[in-house]
Amino acid sequence: MQFDIITLFPDFFTSPLQSGLLAKALERDIARVNLVNLRDFAHDKHRRVDDEPYGGGVGMLLKPEPIFEAIESLETLPPREIVLMTPQGEPLNQALLKTWAGSYRQLILICGHYEGVDERVCEHLVTREVSLGDFVLTCGEIPALAIVNGVTRLLPGTVGKAESLKLESFEAGLLDYPQYTRPPVFRSWQVPPVLRSGNHQDIADWRYQQQLDRTKERRPDLWQKWLEEQD
Repeated sequence: MQFDIITLFPDFFTSPLQSGLLAKALERDIARVNLVNLRDFAHDKHRRVDDEPYGGGVGMLLKPEPIFEAIESLETLPPREIVLMTPQGEPLNQALLKTWAGSYRQLILICGHYEGVDERVCEHLVTREVSLGDFVLTCGEIPALAIVNGVTRLLPGTVGKAESLKLESFEAGLLDYPQYTRPPVFRSWQVPPVLRSGNHQDIADWRYQQQLDRTKERRPDLWQKWLEEQD
């Protein structure tokens, strides 16, 4: 998987890409990350990539020319997706991460800034707009990193035990069940006896019920969707 990240702050990614599973995936060439400094495609000596919006308003917009030229400079590896990080985008979810990991060779991630980007970028270049949720961040680098992390961990060879990916939250439309480790008693709080019983069917039944209860309580939106899918 090739990730090309269009950013004003390439250094933002240095530490995360050198740590944990991401670093190992890059070392093994499971994934590749190419950081593209948007200012390298500016047209003036000040390397300016933003300007005031037509019609007035607060803040600045990223100009279209540097973004188009930055992406046009990249090698094309179809099938690919050009993704803009923006609060106006569709919510990022596990299903979308799985689609990218399983069906695409290249993700180009545009990190939004200021008040956003010139709309012509959205209309004529971007293939998908994505948001982390109903809140606003200072930059698009954070959601871009989330996508790199979320997609890479789904690529074959990244996670040691691939089976563990099938048992996570959202994989069956439900949240994950609670888990415990040693000691069996900590400050008078005990591990549920069923988990220490050795009865695999009872443990599986308990975990499934916990998934149902937890999803219904914490994520009524997921719960309703799960119920509809059972019909």
